[in-house]
Amino acid sequence: MRAMAAESIARRVIRRCRALVSSPLATASLAFTLLLPSGAFGQTPPGTDPLPANPAVPPVPGQAAPRAITRDAQGHPTVRALRVGEAIAVDGRLSERFYTTSPFDDLIQAVPVSRGVPSERTEVWIGFDDANLYVAARVWDSLGEAGWIANEMRRDSNQLRLNDSFGIYLDTYRDRRNAVGFFVTPIGGYAEVQITNEATPNFDWNPIWDVATGRFDGGWTAEMVIPFKSLRYRPGVEQIWGIQIRRSVLRSNEWSYLTAVPIQVAGAGPNGVFRVSMYGDLVGIEAPPTGLNLEVKPFATSRISTDRVVASPVENDWLADAGVDVKYAVTQNLTLDVTVNTDFAQVEVDEQQVNLTRFNLLFPEKREFFLEGRGVYDFGIARLGSSGPGGGGAGAAPTLFYSRQIGLQGSAPVQVLAGGRLTGKVGPFDVGLFSIQTAEDKTIGAVSTNFSVVRVKRDLFGRGNVGALFQNRSASIVAPGESNRAWGVDGAFGFNEEASLVTYYARSHTPRLAGNDQSYRARLNYDADLMGGTADYVVVGNEFNPEIGFVRRRDFRNSALSARFSPRPASIPWIRQMSFQGDVNYFENDRARYVESRDRSGQISLDLENGDAFTVNATDTFEFLARSERISGALFETGRYAWADYQASYRFGPQRRWQGILGVQWGGFYTGKRFSVSLGNGRVEVHPQLSIEPSLEFNRLDLPQQTHSGQYNQHVARTRVTYTMTPRAYVSGLVQYSTGSQTVSGNFRLRWEWAPGSELFVVYTEDRNTGALGERWSELSTRALVIKVTRLFRP
Repeated sequence: MRAMAAESIARRVIRRCRALVSSPLATASLAFTLLLPSGAFGQTPPGTDPLPANPAVPPVPGQAAPRAITRDAQGHPTVRALRVGEAIAVDGRLSERFYTTSPFDDLIQAVPVSRGVPSERTEVWIGFDDANLYVAARVWDSLGEAGWIANEMRRDSNQLRLNDSFGIYLDTYRDRRNAVGFFVTPIGGYAEVQITNEATPNFDWNPIWDVATGRFDGGWTAEMVIPFKSLRYRPGVEQIWGIQIRRSVLRSNEWSYLTAVPIQVAGAGPNGVFRVSMYGDLVGIEAPPTGLNLEVKPFATSRISTDRVVASPVENDWLADAGVDVKYAVTQNLTLDVTVNTDFAQVEVDEQQVNLTRFNLLFPEKREFFLEGRGVYDFGIARLGSSGPGGGGAGAAPTLFYSRQIGLQGSAPVQVLAGGRLTGKVGPFDVGLFSIQTAEDKTIGAVSTNFSVVRVKRDLFGRGNVGALFQNRSASIVAPGESNRAWGVDGAFGFNEEASLVTYYARSHTPRLAGNDQSYRARLNYDADLMGGTADYVVVGNEFNPEIGFVRRRDFRNSALSARFSPRPASIPWIRQMSFQGDVNYFENDRARYVESRDRSGQISLDLENGDAFTVNATDTFEFLARSERISGALFETGRYAWADYQASYRFGPQRRWQGILGVQWGGFYTGKRFSVSLGNGRVEVHPQLSIEPSLEFNRLDLPQQTHSGQYNQHVARTRVTYTMTPRAYVSGLVQYSTGSQTVSGNFRLRWEWAPGSELFVVYTEDRNTGALGERWSELSTRALVIKVTRLFRP
């Protein structure tokens, strides 16, 4: 016992010293502190509440009690949740008697040192009562508030993932594939996520829960309460769940987990927590019976709008409307969602994109009803642990189900009359069924249409699955008066933590189309830290036409190879990892078998220790145009075109008050030349509550053979300004200008969650046409002011 205690003390001293000697300032501070009497620096940071004295919880607790966490011979952790015997106020103070029990402090560093000891300690408590799950953490930080990267408070903001954070992720079905996560930053910004089949994170999932943060002399605290009603799990009182915990220290680009996560997936992206199959076990929870798990959310909207571009223009047209959304737990594992007279007026407008190709662009889905549970409907995902569907629609592979085809006719919205969705698990099967009915709108040429989708997926082996998807659109776009159907089977198989195979076969049926209506794919991935590569083969027939999907190009066979070598040079302290990658991508016409497109590229990238990254890329491109094509407004005749271009970019990491990716591209473009400068994902922290997010893409095309050379440039500029009053209330404005569409537009939104699950939206949008200037700089195209209120009732 004495030897074990001595070993425990030695481990704590080593951890503390490693954290302190990493900074000369911190080392000097330690020496100075040792010369002062106890309590000389007992003050609390300004604007925070001091933690109440708790003699039962010493500032540096001892080793976690055996009942809090154990690990087997392979290091797999089992965490025990404890019943809470008193009411817990979620205020971030950690003052209740429950916190006199021993926490566990047993995280494992994944980045930058694989399987290393974290530089900072994280103590965690997990408890429960008859209604809630409680998760609390004392997040130690040797540099205090001055060392935190915490510059975002808005709920669900992408920027939160580039802040210091503490999070817990739960595999409540313990199927080693699906999970939900909850995380928080030191200043109280928080978010949640759904993970489906170790892929496709859904950050738009918004369950009812609460969290508070606080501060103490050694760091910050987090306290969460998650109602059991907000979770889905297997029937029965005694539960065993999967569990993962993640802590980030962004100033040193350090990430630590409860389990040992492979270094190649453990960084700032979500891939580390994707590995649900590597979660530990959470035992001891006694879940309450389901009871009546019902949520009713009625809403009311009022709007005044002007639209001068429709066939029958309207001016200051006023409309009031109402609808309702209902969520009901049919069983412990199946949830039914019903929507009536749905309104999406509160959704932020699309960001303008530059298109310098001959194919359509894919815009992301932003409507909440279609986002929740969307991972179930993903078909032929690019790889296990990826963040999007098969190719994402932006590459070669089509997306069999693309929900933006519902409720939109082109870019014009179509009223959703009603719809229902049933999602969940039945044994080892993931199940998703939904049906949506849209209204007729003669002004934009939309007919009343039903959209129905059935999705079934079966867990297979350790990390694999097989599934089938069927969809029907009652009114085809291509064949008026007929219906359109599509179906397919897909599979994903994980051979080990690095290698996987993804495959699918799909067909569509559209009356009056008699060509090749098939598509299939096989993609082999290998993704280790030192080396990686892919081999991909995709076929899309000339008449493959899933009208609730997205097909970027048809009638091709695509063969692609990629290889990567990524050493971590120990002799260069400021470089974390170098990557050398080569890609070859061929598109062959499926019927005539001639080469349509070919890309050969090489890339070198440097990931720096401070979080910055530098990348250079060279590409050799060949395009054969079988017919004349208009690209960026320029008409290119039938023929063969070949050119080379080069790119360089620098990403400024999250440790900076200003962030973004600065890029430049130059070289050939069909018969001429292209020069591009871009600033992507820009962000300037004015204050933790106020940020400015500029973005710019400047494309100059020099096409001397064109009739109007110099008139084909495309530029997009946009700026988003966000002020966050609290994590549940913010105002934001998005202003953007595009030369391609010759429009300038603004979208201004107030979002306030005035009660849990209940929200107020005030949205103003305006689009102006800059194409025909005349005496004025622009002309009004559309304008709208919308007020929407929702109220959640939860028996």
